[in-house]
Amino acid sequence: MTSDDGPTPAPPPRTLADQVAPALVSGPAFFRAPYDAATGRAFAALAVGWIWHLTGGLILWILVVVSAGIVPALGIGLPLLAISLVAARWFGAAERARIAAQTGVAIPAPLPLGSAPRGFWSRLWAPIRDGRAWAATLYAFLAMLLTSVFFAVSTGLAAGAAAAVAFVALGRGSSLAEWSGDRVAVSIALSWPATVVGALVGAVVLGWAAAALAQYGSYLMVRLATVLLGPSATEVAHARAAAAERETRLAEAAAHTARERAVVLTESRTAAVSAADTERRRIERDLHDGAQQRLVALGVELGVARRLADKDPEHAVAALELAHREIKETLAELRDLVRGIHPAVLSDRGLDAALSALAGRSPVPVRVEVTGDLSPASAAAQAAAYFVVAEALTNVAKHAAADMVLVHASLVPDDHPARLRVAVSDDGRGGAELSPGSGLAGLRGRVAALDGTFELDSPPGAGTRLTVEVPCAS
Repeated sequence: MTSDDGPTPAPPPRTLADQVAPALVSGPAFFRAPYDAATGRAFAALAVGWIWHLTGGLILWILVVVSAGIVPALGIGLPLLAISLVAARWFGAAERARIAAQTGVAIPAPLPLGSAPRGFWSRLWAPIRDGRAWAATLYAFLAMLLTSVFFAVSTGLAAGAAAAVAFVALGRGSSLAEWSGDRVAVSIALSWPATVVGALVGAVVLGWAAAALAQYGSYLMVRLATVLLGPSATEVAHARAAAAERETRLAEAAAHTARERAVVLTESRTAAVSAADTERRRIERDLHDGAQQRLVALGVELGVARRLADKDPEHAVAALELAHREIKETLAELRDLVRGIHPAVLSDRGLDAALSALAGRSPVPVRVEVTGDLSPASAAAQAAAYFVVAEALTNVAKHAAADMVLVHASLVPDDHPARLRVAVSDDGRGGAELSPGSGLAGLRGRVAALDGTFELDSPPGAGTRLTVEVPCAS
């Protein structure tokens, strides 16, 4: 969110006092303390905590103190102390759950004891050496005192405020209020308006004091639980160090991946530039050696036909027929050249039809299998797949001595983004290699430029399988 003066600063994070005792840190929250929801939660937390600490906490404290006291005298004190400290851990877990339910403050649990120690004495001493169990025992005693004092005082103040309000509401008559008890009349000779004002002021003061004291008592209880029932300072330091170490390892892994990615991109870019230069030279060579020479010959034949048109019509007609053949052969060479740059059938009818056209021109029988719709693949991805299949079929016809070729094309939708996969396998002699400067090496560079993968599996005597995957959105 922005304004004319710049971006709006983010609000500061809420502290423990903001969440549990807002009347202690905010003026408006103090004025609405008697009817604030935080006050109700504080009274409930003190009331439930008082009952819980006077029962479970007091029993736990007595068990630990008694068992620790009889350790020097009787051997049974050690097992009883160990059991009591295990119970202290359970008490701490229950107290954290109660505080989270009543105040909304989630106190993290301390680290567990770890793997179960071996041997009787190791298992016996493990809870006795547990510092957080002793801290939970201390919390049981201190929290019992804290909740007893704050619950009693805040409840007393609230009762006093309620009594003052009741006094005003039940008062009647003029300047004399009477109460009868054991038939003894007690008269208060005060002016009634002054009494009402004093009672109302006292009710307001007592009510605000009870609300603020209840919130403060709840805050102290949560603060005490955070210190004694949560992880120790050493555990927090170790956790932060471990988190920092994990972040460092992740950063190092990300940097290593980025460096490897940069190397791969540099190599693929170099390969793509080299492949483009090789393709440009091939086109130049084909034009110079093929279409250009035929066009020169065509010009010569047309010149001969023009000179002989009047003198020797028969030789002129023969020259025109030769020129006509040269035109058809030139057009065929140009079509082959254009097909090598980008086949028209690929743009007009898609990759499925283009692969079928390649299979139809192959001297080796080819079976084409297409799974699903290949149209989501980009034009660059489909062109790369087409030329991979074309080069693979050419190599099979020249070197593999195969009887059958299988071409399979499909999308891999589980990847993100989806990838176009093309596999060409034959039953020939195998042993194909990616030698530098070969057609397969050029195709690998073309696929790498699209961030694709190129796999060649050609064991001698077991045929060849070429698998290419390119991103559909490349």
